[in-house]
Amino acid sequence: MPDTHKPGESAESAGADAGAVGGADKATNETPGDAADADGAGAAGENAAETASPTDTTSLAAMAIPNEGATVRPDTTKMPGWVKRAIVWFWLGGLIAFYFVDVVSSLRSLLTVIVVSLFVAFAFEPAVNWMAGRGVRRGLATAAVFIFVALLAASFSAVIGTALANEVNFLIDNAPGYIDDIEEWLNDTFNSDFDFDNLRDEFLEEGGVENLASRFADDVVNAGTTLANLIFQLFTVVLFTFYLLAEGPKLRRMIGSRLTARRAAVVTEIWDLSMNKTGGYIYSRTILALISGFVHWAAFALLDVPSPVALAMWVGVVSQFIPAIGAYVAGVLPVLIALLHEPSTGLWTLVVIVAYQQIENYVLSPRISARTMEIHAALAFGSVIAGTAVMGIVGAFLALPVAAIAQAFISSWLDQRGVPAEPTDEQSAEASPTEPIDPPETD
Repeated sequence: MPDTHKPGESAESAGADAGAVGGADKATNETPGDAADADGAGAAGENAAETASPTDTTSLAAMAIPNEGATVRPDTTKMPGWVKRAIVWFWLGGLIAFYFVDVVSSLRSLLTVIVVSLFVAFAFEPAVNWMAGRGVRRGLATAAVFIFVALLAASFSAVIGTALANEVNFLIDNAPGYIDDIEEWLNDTFNSDFDFDNLRDEFLEEGGVENLASRFADDVVNAGTTLANLIFQLFTVVLFTFYLLAEGPKLRRMIGSRLTARRAAVVTEIWDLSMNKTGGYIYSRTILALISGFVHWAAFALLDVPSPVALAMWVGVVSQFIPAIGAYVAGVLPVLIALLHEPSTGLWTLVVIVAYQQIENYVLSPRISARTMEIHAALAFGSVIAGTAVMGIVGAFLALPVAAIAQAFISSWLDQRGVPAEPTDEQSAEASPTEPIDPPETD
């Protein structure tokens, strides 16, 4: 027989049954004195059944049985493990970075010596390779190059030192005459009555010359410590450079054997680029220094400037091997010396130096440097500023070779990325057609 009860009636009957069952259980297990309580419980069940609705029954069921698709919220009171690891690595990385910076700062002088030695080796290696290719042992070829460079440096220092000593003696001997000339020029020009007799007498009679010489000697003594440190660093550079030149091929093979073939090829390419660019820099600057020295020697001799050979060598070397400001530094000394002897000669000397500098910048230097180390002027100036800020005067000297090496390497890398890689033998075999290719259709 079909169930004709409505949902409300079903709930009421279920409540009534639950109350009856509860009353029967209590009646069975309890004493007769509790029968009234059991009857009361059954009545309460019937009342609850009467007042309960289907919605309340469903809510109670939902509270009793959790939904299987419901999401459980994580416990936010506990710190995730990755946060703890991040904090530990942050402080550990900071300590390592601080220690590394302190170590680099302590080893700054040694690192500077190694960098200078490396670039000097790059500059000398073409000459050593040329001699080694003609049967000369590499160690002997390296020693010969060092001796040749040392003789050139000693000759330059001797010539410039002799010229400076002569000019200092000339200045001391003619100082009273300069004082009289200045006094006469001031009185005639400004219609004044200056008297420099006391100054001249003090210079001559009270030991002005001796005081000047003693002060110069004191400066030399005070510079003794700096000179000793410079000699030690120079000796260290020579040792490192000699090792890099004499054992250069072995060193490269040792490094390449510990790398993959691709990385070893990259190291070889960087080494060759560094050697070619640094050697080209030295070569181009040497050619320009020789031309500059010859032109200035001829001009100084025609102008009757004292010590024309020494001053021409000074201008040629300093103007080429001191970046950016070398031409201005080189021109100060010959102009001052010429002014001491004759003011008009000093002015003509300045004109010659400025005129030649323009010819060199726009005619000679582009033609010579284009084959060895072509670098944009803005990049050269910026690299000199950056090198000076990082390593001082040493960085200024090394700035142009470093910029040229970086520019050449980046250009080479970009060119290689622009050229598609050649297919291997397997790729060529897979790409080769196994069936005859139909000729193209023609109209």
